[in-house]
Amino acid sequence: MNDVTSQILKRLATDLDFLSGEAICQEFGITRSAVWKHISLLRADGYHIDAVSGRGYHLVALTGRPIEAEVQPLLASLRFGRNFHYHAVTISTNLLAKKLAGEGAPEGSVVVADCQSGGRGRMGRTWVSPPGVNLYFSLLLRPEVPSLRVPQLTLLVAAAIHKALNTLSPALSPMIKWPNDILARGKKLCGVLCEMQSEPDMTHFVVVGIGINVNQTEMPPDLAESATSLFLERGGLFSRAEILASILNHFEPLYDEWILQNDLAFILPYIEKHSLLQAKKVTIEQVNRTLSGAVSGIAPGGELKLVCVNGQTMLVSSGEAHLYKNYL
Repeated sequence: MNDVTSQILKRLATDLDFLSGEAICQEFGITRSAVWKHISLLRADGYHIDAVSGRGYHLVALTGRPIEAEVQPLLASLRFGRNFHYHAVTISTNLLAKKLAGEGAPEGSVVVADCQSGGRGRMGRTWVSPPGVNLYFSLLLRPEVPSLRVPQLTLLVAAAIHKALNTLSPALSPMIKWPNDILARGKKLCGVLCEMQSEPDMTHFVVVGIGINVNQTEMPPDLAESATSLFLERGGLFSRAEILASILNHFEPLYDEWILQNDLAFILPYIEKHSLLQAKKVTIEQVNRTLSGAVSGIAPGGELKLVCVNGQTMLVSSGEAHLYKNYL
């Protein structure tokens, strides 16, 4: 979709009434014939646009694709999502966002892809990224905080995603799985991957990569037991544009509050209330060891509070957590 077509779509999306062809001509400096060509391109792209003589054009419905023209009219945020980059196909939205960060892109810039050929999760895992069904995006942040605080962002983002999904589908009952996943009925629905460039006393930028299984109707055989989608959970299609806008709308105020605070204390009650691991027995796999114990909560710094067999509580800052089978 070229820039003019995209801008006309955005204009139609924000106008509840008919928009005359003459108004479009004047606003975009194009002829009536050009207007008709752009409308035809939008219709070919799946948009239902009514045309009535003497009244103009009216956009009946959006497609739900996570493109700028569909997302931005839904934004309540001041910064997040205002600088928008959409790609039909890319290797990784995180890679593109890091490139933009190096070029000076502003905080709140968003990179979205319909499909990723090299999507990644935590610990080097592949994130399966088929086209046309799911949501893959990265958000660029430039927090003026010490780099030691940056890992807290993963849980903060998870809280924002949880709030957004609860708003859009209250019956979903998602859970936050420390440190970076959203699950539904014990299956992975969403993952978060944060990458940063920093010095000990300064964070240059953070790229938050998010993948959400939205309208995928079936999972690959090797993921069927461990992953799910909003469609599989709720039996209907969701607007990817609406989900993206809702996440950005929920995350910006949380992020701004986090910048002012010293840690996650202000959001911990919400995270613990919806934590999959709270009061559960777990094993945590780390690079060189495996830990076991019962989860008693989450520390203000984002660490998992683990009560070990000897009764002592230790703070775990990283690792892959697994519930004991009798808690699934």
